[in-house]
Amino acid sequence: MTQTADLSALKAQLVARHGEAQRARIERGVDQVAALWRAEDGDLAAFVREYFIADEKQLEATLARLETAFEQLDGHLNEISRELRRPTDLDLGPLLPVDPLLAAYDPGAHTTEDLFQAKVGFVALLNFPLTTLAERMEKGPGYTRRQWAEARLTGRFSRRVPAEVRQASTRATADADLYIAEYNIWMHHLVDDQGRRLFPKGMRLISHWNLRDELKSRYADPEGVAKQRMIIKVMERIVTQTIPAAVIDNPRVDWNPFTNEVKAAPAEELEPDAPQRPVVLDGKREDDVRYTKLLAQFHAARREDPYVPVAPTAIARSFELGRELPEARVKALLEQVLTSPLVPKVARLIEQRLGRKLEPQDLWYAGFRANAKLSEAELDKLTRQRYPTAEAFAKDLPRILQGLGFSKEKAAFLSEHIRVDPSRGAGHAMQSMRRGDFPRLRTRVGPNGMDYKGYNIAVHELGHNVEQVFSLYAVDHTLLAGVPNNAFTEALAFVFQARDLELLGQAKPDAARERERVLNDFWQTWEIAGVALVDIAVWHWMYEHPEATPAQLREAVVRIAQETWDRYYAPVLGGQGTPLLGIYSHMISYPLYLTDYPLGHLIAFQIEEHLHKAGNLGAEFERMASQGALTPDVWMTNATGAPVSAEPLLRATESALLGY
Repeated sequence: MTQTADLSALKAQLVARHGEAQRARIERGVDQVAALWRAEDGDLAAFVREYFIADEKQLEATLARLETAFEQLDGHLNEISRELRRPTDLDLGPLLPVDPLLAAYDPGAHTTEDLFQAKVGFVALLNFPLTTLAERMEKGPGYTRRQWAEARLTGRFSRRVPAEVRQASTRATADADLYIAEYNIWMHHLVDDQGRRLFPKGMRLISHWNLRDELKSRYADPEGVAKQRMIIKVMERIVTQTIPAAVIDNPRVDWNPFTNEVKAAPAEELEPDAPQRPVVLDGKREDDVRYTKLLAQFHAARREDPYVPVAPTAIARSFELGRELPEARVKALLEQVLTSPLVPKVARLIEQRLGRKLEPQDLWYAGFRANAKLSEAELDKLTRQRYPTAEAFAKDLPRILQGLGFSKEKAAFLSEHIRVDPSRGAGHAMQSMRRGDFPRLRTRVGPNGMDYKGYNIAVHELGHNVEQVFSLYAVDHTLLAGVPNNAFTEALAFVFQARDLELLGQAKPDAARERERVLNDFWQTWEIAGVALVDIAVWHWMYEHPEATPAQLREAVVRIAQETWDRYYAPVLGGQGTPLLGIYSHMISYPLYLTDYPLGHLIAFQIEEHLHKAGNLGAEFERMASQGALTPDVWMTNATGAPVSAEPLLRATESALLGY
């Protein structure tokens, strides 16, 4: 007898026992179990007969029991992982050799397989529906909250990836993350062709975040263009791996990024706290470490492919399972922005303001923000005075949150549920996954206090944390904890970040500043959309060339970045053939994450548009975040009245341009 016949007979037995009304549930449940059952799991028929639940009250109680169990299981494993990563994530002093090994260990790597072996995963699949993305997109608007909870319960058992495969992926990510976290450039030791030092002593910037933000901060600087051009050259050297290995995180050598010449730094130019580093003057470029790390991420992801037939590539998993938005639709949204006729119109306005032709650095033009009119020193003075330590920022959370529109009581509740830590890297937010634990806000705090870059990142991360509190503590089902995907949590964080200057006591925007906000959102979305397309294209290239070497991957990334630049950006910014779009560190340490940023901008704009109409940011933010992890269009329609779209941003940009 074939397996199909065996299953048909088993289904018929169950229908005879439980009644015709249970037929659809039985047929679907048995098929869901059979798809992932292995010979070593034992007698499938005996399991199904014992664990199929026909009684509605027992079914509801089982859902509640599993929900409670998984909240505790996921939450405590998350806490363990967070503690293991503390030395590599936080600025706690020099790393020990064992620290990266601890960070690479995933205590949850075996969990899903253990739950399958314990038959818990099969109980879920037998009794609750495993839905496809197409089903959720079609029927989701009519789902009850319980149906959504059921969909998220079975979704965690849609694949059965061996623990060693998951562990390999965790190791690759942790290794890449540490590489990026320690990739700093000592800016005072950059020199131009005249031997001038354009940047102050002690400025140590992580790639790419701080380099980009330093570039953006120089629009009010009389020498800003020269500094920006130097940063652009540094970025290009990093992407092409023509950067001398000796200059990475090394203040004991001087480097001309235009000629690539390396010299020993004079003693009088050394920082008092300069770490000990070898003085190597041969100018030998960094090995293809950047692309070795990326290839390791790819190979780890590829090992998972055979175990996820519904999404058999990392690209498919990123879009179908992660974002729950098809790749084609997302790329169409990005290209709608990139090819918009509004781009050259906004560019002409920027040229008028700058009084010069645009250049590649203007990809990150910051003149639509109020802080472009303030010097970096003025902003740093404000933030360092207010936040000398991470603890000072934590103590100010109630005031910040009330300034954002949350009530005194709600601000106190949120502040009590968020912890602030000094970050070793640029900064990030780490969620909690059970009630009783607290999300972490990490941002870089220098020895002289939190500079404006660190503060701006902290306000962004605070947006993540507030969403994380509401989407865990305020949802009716913890199986729904979270938001639809990373783009949504980025969007909600952008809402906070856009108000960072108001929270420093700067004036609230009037109608003119509102136009500036719209144009800033448009330009930032245009910028990061191309970066996202490069990230996607690189992963497609790796799948097409699975045996590629790091050098071959480097050449491919440079070519893809150049071609994307020449198609979308060179007509506006010049710089034909620059590989600049390959600079984002996410490409190395957070595989296929970059698409969430342009999506986040589009989503953030829709949310901002709604907030402008509805008012009361605090209450509306809570209402939206408390929906939980629905599919993107259902969440957005509930939140703002319309599905995810680029049209609101494009319409508003066109309207904003009429004011100039």
